[in-house]
Amino acid sequence: MEQKFNEAAEKVKTFTKRPSDSELLELYALFKQATVGDNDTEKPGMFDLKGKAKWQAWADRKGTSKDAAMEAYVKLVDELSAKYL
Repeated sequence: MEQKFNEAAEKVKTFTKRPSDSELLELYALFKQATVGDNDTEKPGMFDLKGKAKWQAWADRKGTSKDAAMEAYVKLVDELSAKYL
């Protein structure tokens, strides 16, 4: 699974079009959950809107196992590849 995950992470870099903000947040959250685990960082300040959105997306994945996050990430990249490659 880890190899598929790494391949998917590389595939994202080859997208020819930019995914939507919600898709990018989902990719970010699943990637962080798979590589770091649960979000235990301090929430960004109120003026850091982008940072807060990323922090919240990652925090919403709390409790998801590393393998489940990797699997979901690979599945999402496969779905997005049809639209953005």
